[in-house]
Amino acid sequence: MYLDLDGQGARYAQLIRALKGAILDGRVAAGARLPASRSLARELDMSRNTVLAAYEQLQAEGFLLGRVGSGSFVANVGNAAPVKRTPNALVAPLSGFARRAASNTDGRRIPGHQHDDLRYNLQYGLPLANPLLGSVWRREVSRAAEHVDFDYPDAQGLLALREQICDYLARRRGVPAAPEDVLIVSGTQQAFALAARVLLEPGDTVVLEDPHYRGARQVFATHGAHARGCRVDAEGLVPAALPNSARLAVVTPSHQFPTGALLPLGRRVELLDWAVERRAWLIEDDYDGEFRYGGRPLAALKSLDRDGRVIYIGSFSKALFPALRLGYMVLPAALREAFFAAKWLEDRGCNALEQGALAHFMADGGFERHLRRAAVALRARRTAMLNGLRRHAGDAVEVVDSNAGMHLTAWLTRANHGDCERLVAHARERGLGLYTIAPYCLKVPPRPGLVLGYAGLPTADIDAAMKLLGKCLQETGLRG
Repeated sequence: MYLDLDGQGARYAQLIRALKGAILDGRVAAGARLPASRSLARELDMSRNTVLAAYEQLQAEGFLLGRVGSGSFVANVGNAAPVKRTPNALVAPLSGFARRAASNTDGRRIPGHQHDDLRYNLQYGLPLANPLLGSVWRREVSRAAEHVDFDYPDAQGLLALREQICDYLARRRGVPAAPEDVLIVSGTQQAFALAARVLLEPGDTVVLEDPHYRGARQVFATHGAHARGCRVDAEGLVPAALPNSARLAVVTPSHQFPTGALLPLGRRVELLDWAVERRAWLIEDDYDGEFRYGGRPLAALKSLDRDGRVIYIGSFSKALFPALRLGYMVLPAALREAFFAAKWLEDRGCNALEQGALAHFMADGGFERHLRRAAVALRARRTAMLNGLRRHAGDAVEVVDSNAGMHLTAWLTRANHGDCERLVAHARERGLGLYTIAPYCLKVPPRPGLVLGYAGLPTADIDAAMKLLGKCLQETGLRG
């Protein structure tokens, strides 16, 4: 009997799949007697017990009939060869949500992360690699496993973690919050998705800074909202440019993404007044508030909120590592129950084991020790990039430096948008990954620019990458 084992997983499971396939394809007819277990075991070079176990499983599922003293026979399971169908015949009608999701995403991976052939990849979002963190995290997870409750987790999040987040935000970001205000989510994307479901109807207007984090735009557009851009200048969002009507605005006041601008106090007050007057909600995305390298930062916008209009979100993806899918929302009292219910319906709660590990890591001081070490490394990489740009790019770029975060924005001074795309393509041929600011904009940006991430490369590689960038600028005629 010819059976094609697929080589995936245990031999026992492979044999079951092969026999089922032969029966359902009609290659073995109903009533046919299968080979004796000893014989088939010899043919397939496996133990007789493996064959017996597969036969017993198929009998239990109704594919085989066992007759004492006679062997195993194929049951009548409607095993005629199926009619061949074209792929199009198998495509089911999709919902409007599914169609919008397909049109608003770039695939399952972050653009740029799949370019493993690049020698120097300056993609924003590549993580800071800390080899010590791996062993520390394994120890924390192992410890948490000894204390984890194996029941379903609280959909709102582990109380111990919510308490640690409140303590951290009060000290580091000036945000007053109680554990009952905090909702643990799987990251910034889930926070945006929950906000879309809880606060918006299809057709509602959402205000986004222009430029902005496009993951937010994709989520709101998929939920049927209308995204409207608000102008950004050297001081961040311009409150005077806000529309008269909108249900929600997403802002990055502590480090505008991607320009790096810091929203001054006066504009923060204007923004809050706009939300109160129009009964709108504000989402404050504090995506990398942990990393500042100079100057006294302003407290978070949430710390100024006296009317309960600000939803504050944070994530551990940048502070620790992206594989840890944990983040949090600090919610106004009026919204807590609605968001908790939406979270419960979506996934019944985030991984309790990782929540417990993170809670202890924060309580033990490990999280802030890690942040201090990471800030030292990031400061050195930022300095290397700034020095390299001055040395090798010269006046071909104008750099926006906000003393914070994990990237720089560099505007091209002698190029148009076509020149910028040509530079990106040429650099990729030379092994350098460059990324334009254009995908982060709703409209064509007023001038061409690059978003240069420095977290994913060691200092020596950043020096080499800046030297290569200088050569690419010269070779494309964008630097004299």
